[in-house]
Amino acid sequence: MADYDIIFIGAGHNGLTAACYMAKAGKKVLLLEAKDHVGGGVVTTELTLPGYYHDEHSTAHQLILGNPMITQDELGLMSKFGLEYRYADVALAAIFIDQTSISVYKDLDRTCQSIAETCGDEDAEAYRAFAKASMAMLPMFVNGLYSPPLPMGAFMAMLDQSEEGRDLFNAMQRSTLDIVCQRFQSDKLRLLLARFITENLQMPDELGTGMGAVLWPGLVHTFGLAQPVGGSGKLTDAMVRALASFGAEIRCNAQVSRIHSSGGRATGVELADGGVITARDGVVAGLHPAVLRRFVEGVPEPVLQRGERVTQAAFSVQVSHYALKEPARFIAGGDAQKGVLLEMIDTVKLSELLDDFDQLRRGRMSARRLAGGGDMAINDPTRAPAGGGIFYGVQFAPYELEGHDASYWDEVKEAEADKTLAHYQKFISNLTSDNILKRVVHSPLDMERHSPNSFLRGDIHGCAPYFYQTMAHRPTADYGNIAVPGVEGLYLVGPFMHPGGGVFGGGRAAAIRMMDDLRMDFERLIG
Repeated sequence: MADYDIIFIGAGHNGLTAACYMAKAGKKVLLLEAKDHVGGGVVTTELTLPGYYHDEHSTAHQLILGNPMITQDELGLMSKFGLEYRYADVALAAIFIDQTSISVYKDLDRTCQSIAETCGDEDAEAYRAFAKASMAMLPMFVNGLYSPPLPMGAFMAMLDQSEEGRDLFNAMQRSTLDIVCQRFQSDKLRLLLARFITENLQMPDELGTGMGAVLWPGLVHTFGLAQPVGGSGKLTDAMVRALASFGAEIRCNAQVSRIHSSGGRATGVELADGGVITARDGVVAGLHPAVLRRFVEGVPEPVLQRGERVTQAAFSVQVSHYALKEPARFIAGGDAQKGVLLEMIDTVKLSELLDDFDQLRRGRMSARRLAGGGDMAINDPTRAPAGGGIFYGVQFAPYELEGHDASYWDEVKEAEADKTLAHYQKFISNLTSDNILKRVVHSPLDMERHSPNSFLRGDIHGCAPYFYQTMAHRPTADYGNIAVPGVEGLYLVGPFMHPGGGVFGGGRAAAIRMMDDLRMDFERLIG
């Protein structure tokens, strides 16, 4: 008799999500996590000083807000297990070097007013039309985000049945730069849109990235943007409580070395200490296809090779966490400083932004930093001691600096963070030595170290979000249906899988796929 029904390798937020659904369905579930804590990229810790709660990776949640696990509270995370979201008045904002700004609200009218004040009425009305078109196509797209993806051919055929679908198909093959330049005249509005879309770790001029540009306004103005009260990791905490309620087991400091199979079917795992744990129904692995060869036999060689050729993002991020005596004070003032995510843009010219991305493409850090962030205590005072601030700064950075391998980051990350601090000081008046209590810096190499089987080359979103790596072809056509070819009962979850990187709650799709294979009724489960 098997030890468990389902074994999960890794306990990142996608694995936790899938495990919650399977445990709620009555399956005996075990999660094995190599670290001493769970959550993957969705963790909040006292990284600098006691009382200062930092999100190590994800901080603002948007895409999960449309997931039925939240909208319908399918797992009881909010009604039973303590998850509370605080929705931001200003979801996003861009502050330019001349201290003008554009604030993006969930409310479209207020957003258009902010655009008009900085960019003029013509672009404000152009944005209104653009956003309304995005909101119109969103239902067609969102329905497939949280379920197993349609086969790519069927998805393309569906898009071809409507004007909105054909527009989306067109955008999926274009670049963000192409889309924003076609629709808007002001460089500042183009800069805002280009910078927010590139937060998906994509160059603005890369073909096959335009889908994000056309869907982003619809997402913002439909779902807004929110943070779990107390930090991003409170989502993880709620899922851990849910799993305990459903009878699941979590073991930390449990490194898996092999996935066992017999007769072409996954049967369990072997731990680094030699222990073997068996599974009756299957194994769910948070393993990037590029590393799968090291863990399991039986996957066809061409499938493995295609997985090893998955394209990672063209760049990574360096993150600086600051504990502050008092909250950050933005020079621009106004509503922009309330934004959960702020782009601090050291130019007013689109051409200069493109120059900076060209430097990044060549492994260089540009003098004008591609950096953003925000003080997380402004919208959530629980994150810092009374009167304190907690600044989260993110700059784009190459995984390998020109002329060096990734290990060079250990030598230069503090010096590079100092240069980025000088950038932030152009926008924030009190990000100074007398207000900074402590700083912790994580480089692109540190990102990979955090999740070596998911964040390859520092790609915190798992793999690049290009057209050829989306929907049922994410990360490849072989793995796009979530099950691993050649090994029945083996499934993948993680940021490299559909629907993509970031906080999606994407493990819901994996749970649906498993339940279909096990002839279980998912609709009955969620009631």
